[in-house]
Amino acid sequence: MRILVTGAAGFIGMHACERLLARGDEVFGIDDLNDYYEPRLKLARLDRLTKRPGWHFERLDIADRQATEHLFTRVRPHRVLHLAAQAGVRYSITNPHAYVSSNLVGFVNVLEGCRQHRVEHLVYASSSSVYGGNTKLPFAETDPVDHPVSLYAATKKANELMAHTYSHLYAMPTTGLRFFTVYGPWGRPDMAYYSFAKAITEGRPIQVFNHGQMARDFTYIDDIVEGVLRVMDRVPEAPPGGDAPAKVFNIGNSAPVALLDFIAILERCLGRKADMHLLPMQPGDVHATFADVESLAEWVQFRPQTPIDAGLERFAAWFKAYHHA
Repeated sequence: MRILVTGAAGFIGMHACERLLARGDEVFGIDDLNDYYEPRLKLARLDRLTKRPGWHFERLDIADRQATEHLFTRVRPHRVLHLAAQAGVRYSITNPHAYVSSNLVGFVNVLEGCRQHRVEHLVYASSSSVYGGNTKLPFAETDPVDHPVSLYAATKKANELMAHTYSHLYAMPTTGLRFFTVYGPWGRPDMAYYSFAKAITEGRPIQVFNHGQMARDFTYIDDIVEGVLRVMDRVPEAPPGGDAPAKVFNIGNSAPVALLDFIAILERCLGRKADMHLLPMQPGDVHATFADVESLAEWVQFRPQTPIDAGLERFAAWFKAYHHA
């Protein structure tokens, strides 16, 4: 298949492109290579894809309507994996316009490209952040998600609504994936586990919010990509009664880890102790995440299962090699 991957230089994007190319798909990757975090890491990820048969890349901002229209006209993808977005909960508090541009305007441009060129299936990244301050655990797709606690979460919920609308109006198959705290080699430096590793190896203190009284459903990157590809390969159909061919699934390890336990495992993997500075809860944060993945397992016969110890060991080995730590 000819597959367009937006955000191809990102963490999930690079790993997904590797798997798609390995199975013989023709992959057209785009990324704007912005400086939200160190662009050298994004370029290093792209270097892993260069010269692979079937790989094409160009720098493009999906918020550029004309450029995105021309891209779809040239590529005419069979399917689209949309991962490009402005990420980060805390950054959305200080830089809201970046989220409107990429996550709202950019998403509409991608939806329009898919509609106009009759793309077979659009799979897009949502987030566990849509559950906001929900206290019922685990989070299920049927739970209400009407009270986001960050603008980032609000834009991801908006994406789900926008995709459903296009599915309803144009019978365009779409699937949203609510990712739960993805981690692993080639990860994002803005995420806590990566910034913790960097501070620990450099002998700097780490900031631990809510005095460490939090838990996250950490999901290893290989499990995420396996789920993404399986979902992409199963195109939703409109059910009897004329509803939209639209799906939304959680994808998480379904095994929350207490933050202080997570730090202890990371310390062991890195061979160094952390100097923890315990701080109050930050605006936009949530106490715990926990994915109910029964719907995903039923749909594609897969559920993430990499243990946190094994995943962090692989991350730490990559981290020490990449940073010469």
